[in-house]
Amino acid sequence: MPTMTASDVTPLTVGPFTLDSRLIVGTGKYETWDVMADALDASGASAITVAVRRERLLDDEGRSLLDAIDLSRYIVLPNTAGCFDAADAIRVARLGRELLSQVDNPGAQWVKLEVLGDKATLLPDPVGTLEACKELVADGFSVLCYTSDDPIMAVRLRDAGATSVMPAGSPIGSGRGIANPASIRIIHDLLKDPAMGGDPEYPLIVDAGVGTPSDVTLAMELGADGVLLNTGIAHAKHPVQMAHAMRLACDSGWHGYRAGRISTKLYASASSPWTGTINVIPGE
Repeated sequence: MPTMTASDVTPLTVGPFTLDSRLIVGTGKYETWDVMADALDASGASAITVAVRRERLLDDEGRSLLDAIDLSRYIVLPNTAGCFDAADAIRVARLGRELLSQVDNPGAQWVKLEVLGDKATLLPDPVGTLEACKELVADGFSVLCYTSDDPIMAVRLRDAGATSVMPAGSPIGSGRGIANPASIRIIHDLLKDPAMGGDPEYPLIVDAGVGTPSDVTLAMELGADGVLLNTGIAHAKHPVQMAHAMRLACDSGWHGYRAGRISTKLYASASSPWTGTINVIPGE
């Protein structure tokens, strides 16, 4: 096999888009928009996600977040963060499509769907998410669905037409990392293993809860096609440096999964053989 470098990570196809980077990053919670711009650059992301609701899109002076983003460089993934029922999420998704159509950004073609259950956990409402997904798919959207790490729900959303299923590593903004690796792996197999009715090309993206580069690497080592995160970078002590670290971690996990890890064992396995001849030079 030829020598590989980080640049050999293959692009990720999600709906109508082919992304050079498998890391998708958010634009919220930064101290300033200048820090945000530098962190986006350091992340190497091709796609960035933006909350469409008015109170998140505009600052206290009425300036639009979109004015601080190089729209010629990034594909904007509008999201329905802050929506707590299907009807509101559908309305916000359509608003995002209209906004991005006006600024001529191709992100008008897709949406990251969030329908939250409550403000304490920010966990998804499975019933509302499935309802909204079906309607938005029928309306022509490529829908990327934020969901829990429930394997059965992941299959329901895929069957409803979701372009990508995005299970949470852990609750939004918690920084707890991949709380249940076994569930992520089961979701991977159900969605991507042909023997289980899956499609190897179906994009599985872990979304939410990652706090460190090792969390990103683990998600990719579990077979995820990409990772979406925001708080882990925006609230880091040094966001730009953390963005760079997350970029390297994503590439590392992609290579690690495809390299094929050794099997785990209960007991040790010697690296050198126990038997063999030791050649001794006479006189020594």
